[in-house]
Amino acid sequence: QVQLMESGGGLVQPGGSLRLSCAASGSIGGRYVMGWYRQAPGKQRDMVATITSDGGTNVDDSVKGRFTISRDNAKNTVYLQMNSLKPEDTAVYYCSHVRPGARTYWGQGTQVTVSS
Repeated sequence: QVQLMESGGGLVQPGGSLRLSCAASGSIGGRYVMGWYRQAPGKQRDMVATITSDGGTNVDDSVKGRFTISRDNAKNTVYLQMNSLKPEDTAVYYCSHVRPGARTYWGQGTQVTVSS
């Protein structure tokens, strides 16, 4: 079992920044992929960024150059640094964790609202 808890969301102005955190606990070890997904009202849940256990990262084109995914292994925490935020970034952001051959675990989500 893996438990994920997101934090760091909130209301920011366009052009502002936020850093989201995802704290993981439970059976974490071994090879894995962790990621950030987002879901806006009336839309499907889409991938934003992923990071693998070996440190490789992938960022969706919609946020490339603005968002950075990183991790702190000592804290079992993955971060999403969000800069130059736009209104279209408004969504609930979810953290995920998956290991080979296993189910995907999801956090409860954290709301990010970008508005003047």
